[in-house]
Amino acid sequence: MRNSRIEVLPVAGAVGAEIAGVHLAEPPDDGTIAEIRAALNAHGVIFFRDQELDVEAHKALARRFGEIFIHPNFKGSGADPEIVVIRREPGDSSVVGEEWHADTTMCAAPPMGAILYGVEVPPYGGDTLFASQGAAYDALSDGMKRMLEGLRAVHSDRKVAGPQAALNAKRATKVREDAEWRETISLHPVIRTHPETGRKMLFVNHSYTVGFEGMTEAESRRLLDFLLAHGHRPEFTCRFRWSTGAIAFWDNRAVKHIALNDTGPHRRIMRRVQIAGEAPF
Repeated sequence: MRNSRIEVLPVAGAVGAEIAGVHLAEPPDDGTIAEIRAALNAHGVIFFRDQELDVEAHKALARRFGEIFIHPNFKGSGADPEIVVIRREPGDSSVVGEEWHADTTMCAAPPMGAILYGVEVPPYGGDTLFASQGAAYDALSDGMKRMLEGLRAVHSDRKVAGPQAALNAKRATKVREDAEWRETISLHPVIRTHPETGRKMLFVNHSYTVGFEGMTEAESRRLLDFLLAHGHRPEFTCRFRWSTGAIAFWDNRAVKHIALNDTGPHRRIMRRVQIAGEAPF
């Protein structure tokens, strides 16, 4: 598809497109930003290659799409709270995002999206996979859709932060594990409506969703397990192979993603800025 300012090249049937014809370090004009937003709405995640984006340009780009979101569990992990540097060092047995997830959904208003930049990319491995949750919803039976309408899920950060998660001993990227940390819990609709496109999306994920409102976690488990696995069926996904200077910009309302820890003896350093969102409805 050829637009007036950018070229949008789909990478898979259900999700993902690569964007050509724009250098993001140079402040894009309003028309280009509008076309990037339209591509994001259409494809759920968009990719850019060969960008040279310093910290200030990275944050300036994010602000064209909304306010910057400060991650509560990475707060204090770096000098700039608006930036999260995600490091994978040789020997790490765990990495950030190694389960299928949407970001930070324990918050009452989870992030709208995130812009991730490849600072130091290994020669192989470290790919990121994305799955369309609109496609996942569409593929549910009519009976399942009816059952899920009005159901809310419990989202908690107890698996990804706090002393009980015990993640910091396994990886270079540190999260809050201090004694003052407290679990954050929110209720969100299992089926959310995208505020810009009106499309219905499945909205549960491995890292944060622990059950359903009004049910015990044991009672929730079988339905939740089905929905979690259904949400990343292969036909809903795309896979992005990173290169230095590449960018992935995903809509956190529309996709889940997973990071692979398969870079062997190589370091991987990424820089992320999240964009504030709204309460799901």
